[in-house]
Amino acid sequence: MSDDTDDGYVYTPEGDHGVKPENRDREFGLRGWILVGWLVVSLIIVPGLLLYIPEAGSFAKSLGLGYRDAFLVLPLIPALGLGVLSIWATTRP
Repeated sequence: MSDDTDDGYVYTPEGDHGVKPENRDREFGLRGWILVGWLVVSLIIVPGLLLYIPEAGSFAKSLGLGYRDAFLVLPLIPALGLGVLSIWATTRP
């Protein structure tokens, strides 16, 4: 096979590179406020709840969580939610 008869695809960087978003597509909007609200839950409310785990030991035990498990699981749930919401908030329909 020689280089002269190669009919493969060659990228040429000329021309339109895709559609650029307009200013109306860059609004903060409802998705941004939902993400900000979840940030407040993840960074302020859940750490505040961790302070009350010793007093709420019976509630944690009713969920099947021990003292150490509660400290691991309670921050994990909002962190997973924050990851999912951040992907959802940055994608446009």
